[in-house]
Amino acid sequence: MQKVTKIVLLLAVTILASCVAKKDIVYFQYDQVDQTNVTNSYKTIFKSDDLLEITVSALDIEATKPFNLPAVNFATTTNNVAGPPQQQSYLVDNEGNIDFPVLGKLKIAGLTRAETIAMLKAKLDPDYVKNPTINIRIANYTVTILGDVKNPGTYTIPNERITVLEAVGLAGDLNISGVRYIEVKREEGKQITSYKLDLRSNQLFTSPVYYLQQNDVVYVQPNKARYQSASANQNTGLFISIAGLIISILAIVSR
Repeated sequence: MQKVTKIVLLLAVTILASCVAKKDIVYFQYDQVDQTNVTNSYKTIFKSDDLLEITVSALDIEATKPFNLPAVNFATTTNNVAGPPQQQSYLVDNEGNIDFPVLGKLKIAGLTRAETIAMLKAKLDPDYVKNPTINIRIANYTVTILGDVKNPGTYTIPNERITVLEAVGLAGDLNISGVRYIEVKREEGKQITSYKLDLRSNQLFTSPVYYLQQNDVVYVQPNKARYQSASANQNTGLFISIAGLIISILAIVSR
């Protein structure tokens, strides 16, 4: 029976060793940061495949009409307009251009919202529209959260501003088995760049990816215990049978 007791104790130690420590779970544990290094500034940078809604307004409404063309749908049977007109949107193509009314192709990929508005104003005023007011919104601004979170998926961000912590909150937070050292994938130019963030450290507030950009992907890796659990679940019946057989043999031998 002493051998059986030793086996039971060994199993108990193994289970305890697989438990997750507090230091691997709690957010913002260490690395206090100088608040002067924390910035709340955020700039939206337009990229290929962004779908933009651009509105031009001014005192002279007639002058703005060519730049605010409505998008309409036609019924295939009657060729009549189906449904109310909606605001026209402009897709940034693979070369970073949009095809804007009257002005033609405009390269805006890599520009911020402020830079794009300034460029449009310079092209419109005074030849087409005097003192125009221009608003630009990304209609397909999304971020994706994958991995060991409660609700993985792709989320639309209507206000075009989201932090990595807010994204984690949208996904229902990390599971207890999620590694607090997460990864952010970002398309920069023609390549994908990976950034690492430690949610246990306050240094994340100074990270270049603390504010996410459109189409960013946040990935949360499961910890070792989760991997082992997934592997064990596939073979649980076999392990139980083998363990039962071993214990029975040891019990007979120890008599």
